[in-house]
Amino acid sequence: MFKGKTYIITGIADKHSLAMYVAKEIVKHNGQVICTGLGVSQHHKNLSDRAKSFLHKSYSLFKESVEKELGKDVETHILDVTLPESIEEFCSKLKAKNLKVDGLLHAIAMDKTIRNKIVKPLLEVTFDEFCDTMEVSAFSLVSITSKLKDHSLLNAGSSICSLSYIAAKKVTFHPYRNISIAKAALERITIELADELGRQNGTRVNCVRFSPYLGSKAGTATLNTSDVDHAANKSPLGNANPQDLAYEVTHLLRPDMKITGEIRHVDGGYNIVG
Repeated sequence: MFKGKTYIITGIADKHSLAMYVAKEIVKHNGQVICTGLGVSQHHKNLSDRAKSFLHKSYSLFKESVEKELGKDVETHILDVTLPESIEEFCSKLKAKNLKVDGLLHAIAMDKTIRNKIVKPLLEVTFDEFCDTMEVSAFSLVSITSKLKDHSLLNAGSSICSLSYIAAKKVTFHPYRNISIAKAALERITIELADELGRQNGTRVNCVRFSPYLGSKAGTATLNTSDVDHAANKSPLGNANPQDLAYEVTHLLRPDMKITGEIRHVDGGYNIVG
């Protein structure tokens, strides 16, 4: 299905990341992946020792997980979407290797207003916190895609998919507040890019809303077991699992499809429950 095709996979933190399940499914079907993760780069200035330690550990775990789960030959790169220079360097490296890609998985999100599973009320969120979350969780889809096009790295007929969840549409049993707004923006960006890129070079852009998931670092930071159980009990089919997500995303990434501008649900039907 993916023979001769190459996809950029963002958002892998460790082997439990949702992005890892997608990457494994692509590799399983003979595709190639280029994986990006957080790490210290030449573009990071005035980092504290604590920040350097965090980034070094993040990249080490990311690279170790990729090698173990996907193979030692898989390319890994540092990518910090808050630094335009980092995106530029990443694209330049691909260009230098004469690599072109057939798609992108956007699985990046960040919200510093969530600490110890406590969500800051929206009325207490600062403008800087709002913008930081929006930049990483939503606008990065634009900034990455734009640079890929500027460097002529995105093949015609390629496919882009991003990850979201039902809180982008409505207030849920577990209110996310700030990042919910960013995810709503991500979904709207998905639709606008589907129109622009579809007309320009036939690129498809879609988004998938997934069930609450405790396995990832993001899920661990925001959810409790009771939250996941609540969603499972309300969903007609119970919660979806990461492999369900991987099947849907790879379906949307596969070549020669005519699906674009979609906000899909892989949530066991949670989205239809009032």
